[in-house]
Amino acid sequence: MAYTLLKFVHLLGAILIGAGLIGVWMSDLRSRQLRELNVFAEAVRNIAVFYDGVVVPGALLLLISGSWMIVKFYGGWDFVKISWLLGMVVLFAFEFIEENTVTRLYFMRLRWVTRDALQRGAITSELEKVRGEGIPTFTHFLDLPILFLIVALGVIRPASWTLFIVGGIFAIAIATALTLYIPKLYPWGEEAKEAP
Repeated sequence: MAYTLLKFVHLLGAILIGAGLIGVWMSDLRSRQLRELNVFAEAVRNIAVFYDGVVVPGALLLLISGSWMIVKFYGGWDFVKISWLLGMVVLFAFEFIEENTVTRLYFMRLRWVTRDALQRGAITSELEKVRGEGIPTFTHFLDLPILFLIVALGVIRPASWTLFIVGGIFAIAIATALTLYIPKLYPWGEEAKEAP
């Protein structure tokens, strides 16, 4: 019964993280389409709501239930001998650290700069600069592919590292393609001003 309950909590955490990251992704995409500052600011606020209200609680549920299952049912540190489980832990740890440093801090900074632009009544050069940052854009676009890979490892439970490696390559390729394509699709700054 304990395993079933922990598995349910773990699944609930994965659902929350997935829903939150999709919400963040859609809000970010919407914000990139907007030039009206008030509506843009609302899309940026939605990003914070999804992160703080959905992604973070989901991550905490996953962390607690996953750690508990590893200790109770997978022999504690013996989990390092199980490739799919170790892969899930490594990717989750990477995502947890990256989410709470690069990506989340970027969106918090974007929110502050947007508030400043609202007070000034116009899109500022600082807002244009922050909106155009490449590394946070890449890590943001990496979130969902990595989550899908974590879920794939948990469902398929491969005995080798092939899925982890191939999935990791695909996740990086998808994030790179989106980082290069999306900003060009919805340009900000001088490019946007020159557009008809």
